[in-house]
Amino acid sequence: MGPRGHRWGPGRGWGHGRGRGRGGWQQADLPSADDASAWFSGRLPEGWFTEAPMVVVDREEITVVGQLPPLEGDFADDAERSAAEAGRISRFREETRDERIEIARQAEHRYGRKVAWGAKIGSTEELFTTLSVPVMTRLRQEERLILDTLVDAGVARSRSEALAWAVRLVGEHADEWLTSLRTAMSKVDDLRAQGPEL
Repeated sequence: MGPRGHRWGPGRGWGHGRGRGRGGWQQADLPSADDASAWFSGRLPEGWFTEAPMVVVDREEITVVGQLPPLEGDFADDAERSAAEAGRISRFREETRDERIEIARQAEHRYGRKVAWGAKIGSTEELFTTLSVPVMTRLRQEERLILDTLVDAGVARSRSEALAWAVRLVGEHADEWLTSLRTAMSKVDDLRAQGPEL
């Protein structure tokens, strides 16, 4: 998940689609995606999901995850139920493929971002296709040593995987702070966009 991405919430798009410029996040770099959740809720066929889809937006990608109707019938154990849930998601993926491609094409034209899909049912959630975007950074020795420790301990297979692991860990444990930070950044962006032309 990119620095502008968020954990998703029902029917809400969190990112604002701004690029990094000399003065910070700039609205002019990408089309605004503030209405992406509403657009997908209105555009998706009725009956696909039981509630408004969960939408997450960052600078490169829009991810749409919908809740499928619950399974009927009894299952011998949790493993059998999980297998049935995975099978139901797989069926949804195949049955909706062509229409999802067309909706994604329209959304990519509107928002200037790729679209990824996912579905969940019960305790099972699957993302179908998501972007993996390389991020370049420079690290000092003490920072590199942290990554090397994670690699040496078998937590990660490489420095890049260790860095991705560290980012996920921060996201899991600092969600409230990151949400407040994004809100503040959004307000600054809005004020900057309302400013006089130079």
